[in-house]
Amino acid sequence: MSNELLEDLIGKRRYLHENPELAFEEFNTTAHIKKWLEAHNITILPLDLETGVVAEIKGAFAGPTIAIRSDIDALPIKEETQVPFKSKTDGKMHACGHDFHTVSILGKNTMTLLRTSLLRKAVPIPILHQKIPTEKIRHFPGL
Repeated sequence: MSNELLEDLIGKRRYLHENPELAFEEFNTTAHIKKWLEAHNITILPLDLETGVVAEIKGAFAGPTIAIRSDIDALPIKEETQVPFKSKTDGKMHACGHDFHTVSILGKNTMTLLRTSLLRKAVPIPILHQKIPTEKIRHFPGL
């Protein structure tokens, strides 16, 4: 991983940590994830989701499909740390690590793009909240 990508991911993680949103309220988080994926030309699938994203990276060969997911919600907890990137929203914080989990998947997506010629078939890259109704994603083959 390049230092440039590492610094970018650290910045994204700190942004998410500073701007936590509770379950089913992750509108800003969803918008930023979409923006970050689109900046790397990663296809966002047109599912009717209020929050959460399902994206896909297609490989060059036929083969199995894999799915990777992360949660994006924060918890209703007051952050009492003194880190420079602490939550800016009183009573909400990423105490569970979903900010890190989301950014690690974004990093994996970026690194996967560098290797698409080695991929078999389509690799769906879902970034979903764990409570997205199954009927919203059941039409996507492979999930």
